Amino acid sequence: MSRLTHVTAGPYAPPSARRELVAESADGARLHVEVHGDEDAPAVVLAHGWTCSTAFWAAQVRELARDHKVIAYDQRGHGRSPATGVFSTGALADDLVAVLAATLGEGERAVVAGHSMGGMTIMAAAGLPGFDDRVSAALLCSTGAARLPEESTVVPMRPGPARTRITRTVMSARTPLGPVTPVAKKAVQYVTMAPGTAPHKVDACARIVHACPPRVRHEWSKVLAGLDVRHNLARLTVPTAVIGGTADRLTPIVHSRGLAAELPHCVGLTELTGMGHMTPIEAPEAVTGVIRGLVGIAAAGGTDAGGSGAGGTDAGIKEKSV
Repeated sequence: MSRLTHVTAGPYAPPSARRELVAESADGARLHVEVHGDEDAPAVVLAHGWTCSTAFWAAQVRELARDHKVIAYDQRGHGRSPATGVFSTGALADDLVAVLAATLGEGERAVVAGHSMGGMTIMAAAGLPGFDDRVSAALLCSTGAARLPEESTVVPMRPGPARTRITRTVMSARTPLGPVTPVAKKAVQYVTMAPGTAPHKVDACARIVHACPPRVRHEWSKVLAGLDVRHNLARLTVPTAVIGGTADRLTPIVHSRGLAAELPHCVGLTELTGMGHMTPIEAPEAVTGVIRGLVGIAAAGGTDAGGSGAGGTDAGIKEKSV
């Protein structure tokens, strides 16, 4: 039985895939993969975050599939990918490599975009042969490389050991989230989105997050609590853009600024003023615009045409070139 409870109408209803397949990871884990758009168009691979699914990228898939080959997959244990094998950053990296191998033709390269845990997946995979020879550019969206519980502001306390301890406890809760009620939506909005987020966007996020099984949420929370992939940033040598929301409580903007400063080939930091953690849903046009810009940069041979990596043009978006 499908665990998916995503919306079925409106801009955040997932479009039907041109084809679906299963990619097998190094440890035998099976990953649900969707391919949208023209098979011969420039390829984009989308990796979602913790407690999400391919449905999270609905707005980007719908827009990019007009003129791109768009590949989206469910991280292990999420969506339609079974919760088999180990839970680790190494598994995340192997899973992405498996998806690239299963969907890209000989000599074909893709722009990879990762949100939250998806961005951590990209950082973990950097330097692997199956990643480096198939990726032309990358987007790290609302993500961080280390110190996630320490920097999180979900718990309204001063920074310190007590806040970190409580944050770890909240993240690792095994409690089922239950039905998507008005109270549940308010909770999801507080943790993951900006206070002024439109109700239909909150509803879309809440339905996706509530579909994640408690065990999967718990197991991945333990990985995220101890995450440290900073050592791998030097291996992410493809043109890389960074996006962060200034009102993000889960991965505050300090993470995005730190990544932009440390990446070997950062082509732009886009700060989305007043946006929370779920930037692909909160500011879909901005995120899609950056992905399109990366496709252009990759086609131009990896040089930054204009200096900012094609950040958004919507009101409220602050860009910094790095």
